[in-house]
Amino acid sequence: MYDINDIMKVLPHRYPMLLVEKILELEPNVRAVGLKNVSNNDPYLVGHFPNDPIFPGVLMVEAMAQVAGFLSLVSLKKEGTIAFFSSVEKAKFRKVVRPGDTLIMEANVSKIKLPFCKMSCTAKVEDKLVCEADLMFYLPK
Repeated sequence: MYDINDIMKVLPHRYPMLLVEKILELEPNVRAVGLKNVSNNDPYLVGHFPNDPIFPGVLMVEAMAQVAGFLSLVSLKKEGTIAFFSSVEKAKFRKVVRPGDTLIMEANVSKIKLPFCKMSCTAKVEDKLVCEADLMFYLPK
């Protein structure tokens, strides 16, 4: 398992945009599983929405991308560089995520052909699918 300090050695993201708290499982070049606890104190919930806070769908995609980025950077031994988003395909949002929920994101490598890497990603809360998407990254040399 990788904690937040390990994650910050690999990903350049920082508060409030670092959306992965732990990497629970990692199989280089195959898959990674990460965790984010959604808190009522998360700054983006203040305005989304004031009387009915909901974790934004776009941030679910970003959280999945960070798990996928961690997987690709560790697999390719490019820790500390930036994996740039190059596409988001087949994004679907299945359920609402609220404060108190724990997001479990899984990224599976679909294809690596440098400088690009494609991943199939899901996010679940209590084993229920809340979001899925195919993500592609550009990894600079």
